[in-house]
Amino acid sequence: MEDRDHGEMVVNRGALNRKIEAAGWGLFFIWIGIALFAHIGWGAGLLGVGIITLGAQAARKYFDLKLEGFWVAVGFLFVVGGVCKLFNVHLGLLPFLCIVAALLVSMLVGGREIDRAGSIGPCLK
Repeated sequence: MEDRDHGEMVVNRGALNRKIEAAGWGLFFIWIGIALFAHIGWGAGLLGVGIITLGAQAARKYFDLKLEGFWVAVGFLFVVGGVCKLFNVHLGLLPFLCIVAALLVSMLVGGREIDRAGSIGPCLK
């Protein structure tokens, strides 16, 4: 684990990462419980999940942790789905295209990393 010194405060990045992840999952389950108990509907439920997901990624960015692009995309799709459901917008084939695009992107980008020289190559760990 990498420690970083901010003036007098030492930040353990691994512990901070775990705390943000735990807070995000905790908020997720609390929100799902509230949404089910209050019968708020799919639109507000999806919107809330998207906001929680994007909020966790914003916290990671704020604390200089690596932003997880997959979860940013998932959060964005939850927000779009929630807004569309709230305003009764029918998407047609868009959900299917999102699934296909996610699979293609994960196949093309997954397992690759940027080395110190800046070139992209397969991840050989």
